[in-house]
Amino acid sequence: MILSTASPVLAPGGGLLLVCVAAFLYLAATVPWEATRRFSAAALLGGWALHVVLLFIDIAGVGQAVPGARLGFAPVLSMTVWLVIAVYTVESRLVPLPAVRQWLALAGLLAVLITATFPGELRPITNRLAPLHFVLGVGAYGLFGVAVLHAVMLDAAERRLRAGQPAAAGGLKAMGMPLLQLERVTFRFVQAGFVVLTATLVLGFATVVNWRWAEHKAVFSLLAWVVFAALLVGRQWRGWRGRRATRWLYVGAVLLLLAYAGSRFVFEVLLGRVPA
Repeated sequence: MILSTASPVLAPGGGLLLVCVAAFLYLAATVPWEATRRFSAAALLGGWALHVVLLFIDIAGVGQAVPGARLGFAPVLSMTVWLVIAVYTVESRLVPLPAVRQWLALAGLLAVLITATFPGELRPITNRLAPLHFVLGVGAYGLFGVAVLHAVMLDAAERRLRAGQPAAAGGLKAMGMPLLQLERVTFRFVQAGFVVLTATLVLGFATVVNWRWAEHKAVFSLLAWVVFAALLVGRQWRGWRGRRATRWLYVGAVLLLLAYAGSRFVFEVLLGRVPA
């Protein structure tokens, strides 16, 4: 059996049922039929609500004899996807984006199933600031994830505009808002993510004992911070916009992804061992 029995979410009874129901709701939200648009939106909201329950049960280690946090690449990615869907849920009240909804529902479905398959390992909390460090780190993932989502929409709108399509067919208001407004929103999330990432790194330096520069997490996190800092400086002082700016954002996001989720994926899945 693929699913890990170590996860409290997959314990016999209601936990497995929650996984199945959340996955079903996310799957229902991916249906592209126009006639089911309202049901699709409700299904995404329901899957999102159950998703946070699963995150609380699994990451918090509910039901375990030893209190601690369940860490791993899958729980972190799952929480990141949940945060991105949360922002979309708020924005969709003003700017309905059915195509984006379907992709986010698919991401939510994969996040729930992957976390059920690779729940990570439970680690005791040995430092009072460790939970804050973890929350800030995941928050940075979520904010940059939202920024990347908006950057993809921004690039798609610019491509349609360069192709000469009229606004009604996907030009200046392809995403339901003016192109310049979409760009501003994108980099508001970049700025917020940069602040949270900076706080995460500072807290990491202050709390981690025996800091090792050779750690993949440290190297990739700092590289991502440098890329995001260069992006914000270039945008402020050199006027970087459009594809040049979004490319820097994508590079920084990939580095940040490799910093924790990527390196732990290699350890947990490819190498089959838990990193120290």
